[in-house]
Amino acid sequence: MHTKTLIAFAGALLASATLMAPDAAAACRNCGTVVDMKSFETKGESSGAGLVIGGVAGGVLGHQVGSGRGNTAATIVGAGAGAYAGNEIEKNRNRRTTWQVIVKLEDGNTRTFNFSHATNYRIGDPIKVVDNKLMRQ
Repeated sequence: MHTKTLIAFAGALLASATLMAPDAAAACRNCGTVVDMKSFETKGESSGAGLVIGGVAGGVLGHQVGSGRGNTAATIVGAGAGAYAGNEIEKNRNRRTTWQVIVKLEDGNTRTFNFSHATNYRIGDPIKVVDNKLMRQ
């Protein structure tokens, strides 16, 4: 009877060890694959400097046209057009390109990582996320 107790105890010990051991096939929560890459451009912000400089330049150029009331109208139109053009030029000068790397993690989640410069990741690259940064595996 002592042998039966020992076998039962060993079986129970083995069963509890199996329950507590991590599943070898469990997904790596930080591992995944690059599934998509995108880049997009956003117009920059305007500080107002382009608006002011363009308005002054346009007003000066408009003032060179005509005389009397026509001169006043040309100055106003020139200032408005110059302000608009100066503002758009400043926005275009401050535009930014953002590159996105989309990763499908082994646990089923998808994460997007933004970069201010082009990356050398490619679709299909196996990666690991370490401290919220991508690392090749």
